[in-house]
Amino acid sequence: MSKEIYITDYNCVTPLGFTNDSNWNALLEGKSGVALHKIIDNQDAFYASMIDSDKLNEEFNRVFTQNTINFTRLEKMLLLSLQPLVEKHPVSEDTAFILSTTKGNISLLKNESELPEGVYLSKLAEKIADFFGFKTKPIIVSNACVSGVMAISVAKNMIQAGKYKDAFVIAGDELSEFVISGFNSFQAIGSGPCKPYDKNRDGINIGEAAAAAYISSEPSENEKFRFKVLGDSAVNDANHISGPSRTGDGLYASIRNAMTEAKVSSEQIDFISAHGTATLYNDEMEAIAFNRMDLQNIPLNSMKGYYGHCLGASGLLESIISMESALHGTLLPSKNFEEMGVTQPLNIIRETQTSEIKYILKTASGFGGCNAAVVLEKC
Repeated sequence: MSKEIYITDYNCVTPLGFTNDSNWNALLEGKSGVALHKIIDNQDAFYASMIDSDKLNEEFNRVFTQNTINFTRLEKMLLLSLQPLVEKHPVSEDTAFILSTTKGNISLLKNESELPEGVYLSKLAEKIADFFGFKTKPIIVSNACVSGVMAISVAKNMIQAGKYKDAFVIAGDELSEFVISGFNSFQAIGSGPCKPYDKNRDGINIGEAAAAAYISSEPSENEKFRFKVLGDSAVNDANHISGPSRTGDGLYASIRNAMTEAKVSSEQIDFISAHGTATLYNDEMEAIAFNRMDLQNIPLNSMKGYYGHCLGASGLLESIISMESALHGTLLPSKNFEEMGVTQPLNIIRETQTSEIKYILKTASGFGGCNAAVVLEKC
């Protein structure tokens, strides 16, 4: 029999706050981090979700008073997200450090004639891990926008395989000219605040955030909460380098596999935290996949209207918010949704409502045909 794996602690650093409580309270008030930001000098401002650099530096200097090392914006975000967890859970010889990111310190490339060492994801992971005294070699999960969900899966499977006793999963990406230019080249950037699944959606808003979670097979008795990682799966549909499958094959297979492992039926799922990027084809693909799994009546939201698309951090951040929803017994509306814009029926959450949430389905999809799903149970 496989070991039972639990998420027992987490934290997030976003434009809406640097703690779980500040983020949750902001979400309850309907606040969004999405606003106009000037990111590329010779181009107009874009709608994006960006952490205030002055506030970030102020909080970093408050928490890390003995800091003598130079850190990038992304590194400060990652350190702040992980600090509260490391304080409560000791790092041992058998503790895994798992970093989820798509671009890492990509901003270091700007105006550089040579490749700086810090731009390598391995060096970024080592820097954060060394700061907190991790003894195992860092593991990096960088698989486009499913990275954050897959990082949870990697932790679960490696602990079950006996490779590690516990794991700290950390995820982060920052806004950069490189990322904005890339998505803009696909004509995927929205003209206003994004509207997942809405008839008038026209693209994504890029966001930035960092998130961290502690995962273990041996939770202590004094944990404030436990969420069991019941099932997971990642499937690549090999459809297109950037376009999602029109039939939802990869996402459908990921959800089916995760729910099969979890031994949970479609009727038992209480809430779906979907990817919901607000691009024309992604949202349609998701609707098809959810209907193929008979999940069209399950309450569903996308957090992209609040946080934008945080790339490698999105899957972990949104998993954390979904667990907060379960702890508070509250379903949050899918922000900016007004009129159904996909061909298949979905139960999009339109207003804040109370609900008993036990089983959560979290999904993600990304470039290259990658898809991932994880089923969580509130214990």
